[in-house]
Amino acid sequence: MRRFTRDPHGFLEDLARRSDAAVFPLPWGGWCVRDTEPALRVLNDPVFNTGRSPFFGDLLPTRSAQIAVGREVREALRAYEPAFRTGMENAVARLAAASPWPVTGPDLVFRGTADLLLHPDAAPPLRRLMHRAVHGGVLVRQPRVRQRARAEVLRARLVRALHAHVRERRRQTVPRRPRDLLDTVLLACLDGLGDRAVADLYRVIHQSVVRNVGYALAWSLLLASLYGPACLHGPGGASRPWPWPTDSLVREAARYRPMVWMVARRVPYPQEIGGVRFPAGTALSVSPYLLHHDERRWTEPRVFDPERWSRPDGCGPYLPFGAGPFTCAAAGVAHSMVATALDCLGAGARLSVPASATYPVVTDAAVPRPFVLHRATTAS
Repeated sequence: MRRFTRDPHGFLEDLARRSDAAVFPLPWGGWCVRDTEPALRVLNDPVFNTGRSPFFGDLLPTRSAQIAVGREVREALRAYEPAFRTGMENAVARLAAASPWPVTGPDLVFRGTADLLLHPDAAPPLRRLMHRAVHGGVLVRQPRVRQRARAEVLRARLVRALHAHVRERRRQTVPRRPRDLLDTVLLACLDGLGDRAVADLYRVIHQSVVRNVGYALAWSLLLASLYGPACLHGPGGASRPWPWPTDSLVREAARYRPMVWMVARRVPYPQEIGGVRFPAGTALSVSPYLLHHDERRWTEPRVFDPERWSRPDGCGPYLPFGAGPFTCAAAGVAHSMVATALDCLGAGARLSVPASATYPVVTDAAVPRPFVLHRATTAS
């Protein structure tokens, strides 16, 4: 497993190459579907995607309730996009000339969405605790035991504070027009859902927004800096420090280094998949990274090339936020938020990142290894 720690992608590719079948066993349990065709079947076939989405776990009683909450959260994020741009511009203006990443990505996104997550008059201590959680290892599972222990202490404090705030807010009349994301969740939830379940649901949603957008921003920034140096150091500090459309850059970063490490499904009944017979209940995982680097489906998949998105014939299956019935409801809005944040970082600035590894740190997500962004405004 040392190889996995050093180079998770190379480790996974070695396992895939050694398998004679279209699937291979994972050392931590379960199986991974290597080949694109059976992988897409697992993700899209209704047989593998019945019941509730694993994203929400047991927090909501039915799939229809999950869909309703997902839809309302997506629309709240979409309506907030103009304010998000303003919030990001203000957050970027306070960014130090040298900033530590990837944690600065979620930090900026939190600052840009702070008034959406909790309205400005809502419990200042809770807002501060939520911000502290961004830096306290709560967003992704930490790789070291001591880090995980500290994060769990902070998570427990956050859970208690959110539970108390939900209980207090429910004593009041929730306005028909939501003031923030918590109001959105309260209005979308069934009345029978307990305060603790609502608090847990809200925590899962708001941390998913901050984490997914923030770390996707970090990947986009890192890869643009490493693979577009001519423009990043262009004469005069051009206001667009990369040579590609931002939309294509974000899309290619999510293809090249997807943050979702594995998408898992259970085998519903005994059957053969990829040449191997599986009993019911077996865990099958699909790796977005492997599918995004399938040379039969993508043109030069090992090359970071945002321009490929202007040549759709060279593009294969793309699933940075999953695929099939359980695709993230807010995937399109999340993509737009990453692009907005990246534009704000690049506007009127010269950006540079010293040579850095592009191997991820993988726990429950694949996030960049630490790097430093040097950002100088063109007026400085």
